[in-house]
Amino acid sequence: MAEDMATSFGAQAGDYEAGRPEYPFDAVAWMLERMPADSRRVADVGAGTGKLTRVLTQAPDAEVVAVDPDPEMLAALRGAVPGVPTFVGSAERLPLPDASVDAVVLGQAWHWVDPVAGSTEIGRAVRSGGVLGLIWNIRDDRVEWVRRLTEVMHGSHAEIMLAEGDPVVTAPFGPLDQERWEWVRPVTRDVLHRMAASRSYIITAADEEKARIRRELDALFDELDLHGDATIDLPYVTRAYRAVRD
Repeated sequence: MAEDMATSFGAQAGDYEAGRPEYPFDAVAWMLERMPADSRRVADVGAGTGKLTRVLTQAPDAEVVAVDPDPEMLAALRGAVPGVPTFVGSAERLPLPDASVDAVVLGQAWHWVDPVAGSTEIGRAVRSGGVLGLIWNIRDDRVEWVRRLTEVMHGSHAEIMLAEGDPVVTAPFGPLDQERWEWVRPVTRDVLHRMAASRSYIITAADEEKARIRRELDALFDELDLHGDATIDLPYVTRAYRAVRD
């Protein structure tokens, strides 16, 4: 089931693109700070529709490629971030030569990866002194209505993993550094519905469960008086990690 969830997003690529947040540039820049100074070759693995890819392309002199196991997601990425080379693959099976990139980054994706196999394979593709960067946008459940939103939708694999501790990264990478950023995203009722529709639990749920979740979301949004083009600030905590290859 977990593998089915991990590869389920292509069916909802449009909702994923519309419903999921962007990444703060400062957080992405922080992940790349430890890259070797003489080259800026970066692979975005588990790139999806390009939410992280488009921020990476804003980094000075960055040469970016995108890797994802789902061709439908990569098709959406090519429309959103034209000109970035795309390849079908995963963290455990990268379509990249040995020591060919200076950084590999994963946005909302490491929780789908076998950490030992992923660290080994990424270590093969990243040259010595290069970086592995991991980043997640997590809704801030310290806010009451956001906590209720999560209860209706169910916690994600990422939220569960990070609640239990920091992600696991193994050799050939050194210890993880980490930082966090807090910010808000104005969202409409429709964006919140599309965000929910893009989540693996809901994509793979039975029709009855999908209908129940939509009813309960609508009840929450009615209570918040969130209608039409009206927006509400959805708070996020962005958590970023980086490790340097030996």
